[in-house]
Amino acid sequence: MESIRLSKLMASRGICSRREADAFIERGWVRVDGEVVDTLGTKVRPYQVVTLSEEARASQSETVTFLLNKPIGYVSAQPEKGYPPAVSLIAEATRLKGDRSPRKFDRSHLKGLAPAGRLDIDSTGLLVLTQDGRIARQLIGENSEVEKEYLVRVQGDVTEEGLRLLRHGLSLDGKALRPADVSRLNGDQLKFVLKEGKKRQIRRMCEQVKLKVVGLKRVRIGRVPLGGLPVGQWRYLGEDERFG
Repeated sequence: MESIRLSKLMASRGICSRREADAFIERGWVRVDGEVVDTLGTKVRPYQVVTLSEEARASQSETVTFLLNKPIGYVSAQPEKGYPPAVSLIAEATRLKGDRSPRKFDRSHLKGLAPAGRLDIDSTGLLVLTQDGRIARQLIGENSEVEKEYLVRVQGDVTEEGLRLLRHGLSLDGKALRPADVSRLNGDQLKFVLKEGKKRQIRRMCEQVKLKVVGLKRVRIGRVPLGGLPVGQWRYLGEDERFG
């Protein structure tokens, strides 16, 4: 059986992200079959037992995850000229006043923060920003099964054939899309439930059935809804909340 880098194996098992794995390995916080491994690049067999030290688990428990209602005009990931990044909205002044989390906001919570899934500049709704590689992998990993729900307003003739194709039968970038749950809510509003997130996927899907998206809002990721979170505000993911 072929060997694999320890950090890659840890990420594939959902133990942590590859970046976190490298940091834990360097600190001597990782054991393979009971033996400490502290050398980056170490290769192991896929069947070997990997465990984290108490220090590593404590480090993971201190990570934070933010839920943000991203406004239009903000980029979710890489900065673009003229458009501020969504992370710039994470500040004490924009925290939801009814946030039930007992956490006190600290600037250290912004360190290593990354979006777990994108939202386009011209889209709004639920955006997850997290320090926890396990959550990022759960939401955007290649084999993620976590649903993302969107309300989409369109221009054009919504036909039964178009809906059938949106549900299953379209391809992007030369690859068939996974089945989607697409339904019509009213005259010009559709509901999409996806388990993948290609760049501008819904807009490009709609273009293929001669529909133009004029409004897009993400309202749920897994079991976590946007709820009444106002646009431009954020809250912490609760300790009792799970996406899957």
